[in-house]
Amino acid sequence: MTVERIFRIIGLILFGIIGWTAGLFWFNAATGLDTSSLSAVSAKYILPLTVVGAAIGALAAPWLTIRPAAWVVRIIRELTAVQLLAGGLGLVLGLVVSALAALPLSYLPSPFRAILPTIVAIVFGYVGIMVMVLRQKDFFALFRRRSGNVSLEAEETGGEGALTSDVLLLDTSVIIDGRIADVAKTGFIRSPMLVPRFVLAELQYIADSADALRRNRGRRGLEMLNRMQKESPVPVRMVDLDVEGTRQVDAKLVELARQLSCPIVTNDYNLNRVAGLQGITVLNVNELSNAVKAVVLPGETMPIRVIQEGKEAGQGIGYLDDGTMVVVENGRRYMDNEIEVSVTKVLQTNAGRMIFATPVR
Repeated sequence: MTVERIFRIIGLILFGIIGWTAGLFWFNAATGLDTSSLSAVSAKYILPLTVVGAAIGALAAPWLTIRPAAWVVRIIRELTAVQLLAGGLGLVLGLVVSALAALPLSYLPSPFRAILPTIVAIVFGYVGIMVMVLRQKDFFALFRRRSGNVSLEAEETGGEGALTSDVLLLDTSVIIDGRIADVAKTGFIRSPMLVPRFVLAELQYIADSADALRRNRGRRGLEMLNRMQKESPVPVRMVDLDVEGTRQVDAKLVELARQLSCPIVTNDYNLNRVAGLQGITVLNVNELSNAVKAVVLPGETMPIRVIQEGKEAGQGIGYLDDGTMVVVENGRRYMDNEIEVSVTKVLQTNAGRMIFATPVR
């Protein structure tokens, strides 16, 4: 016998008893007779309500018991340990405040002194939960500073040590790209980096692909991850955090970042847009690369080696050390030569920065 069937039987019995009791009151109100004077005529009052009550109980029992319980379990599974702790602390604080407010409310005339304390307890309990959950990072930061920078988020990351700051979620694309490893080695990243198991599984799936290009990309991602674990000055951890209800890796990353209130590191344009629309902080390696490129102004001169022809007649193309393209007007005749050029215009596009220049005569 399933749990749902058991609760249907219990609901049938309980609501049947409620229907029987309601039928007795209806019989007494309609006939004016005492329940000890029950006769056959009482069947038209008691029996219908008993049957209706039992039917309602059998049908509604799962929706009153199993369904709400499953919803609560699902919500609790989606919440992190820090959020649950923050909600519990907020509830306790809210109830303490409501208990203090209940004392003066008890002097009010009836029925306010009986109703208002309950309403105040519900309101302050809810407000306490919401305040603590929404401002959990600020409150726990106070405790971290007092306890030597020990973070409650260590339990979430599965690490043995405590984390001293917010964590970063790594996307598959940024691991394959590999530049995040070089950025981490420079010391600019001070936060532990997390790689969920579903991201690692996607890397392995790509590495096992039948397509040679995808297979090489996947293997490069695994090699870069291994390198980061060995060389990165901040921890790079594999965590068993997962998100139920979705199978797409990008959707899981966005939801996990929302639950942990942490940024996503990526160079995927679509993931960047989707996460940004949902209020998730995104650290885009491409944007970082563009931001640290050398700044040149119109009128400046610099050496450049022309290595290929441009799209327009007479144009030559060269590149700076950081990969910035330099379009040299009338530079075709200097092919395979290093010349001095003067910057005429700088354009910033979605693909990066382009510099237009002319040879210095």
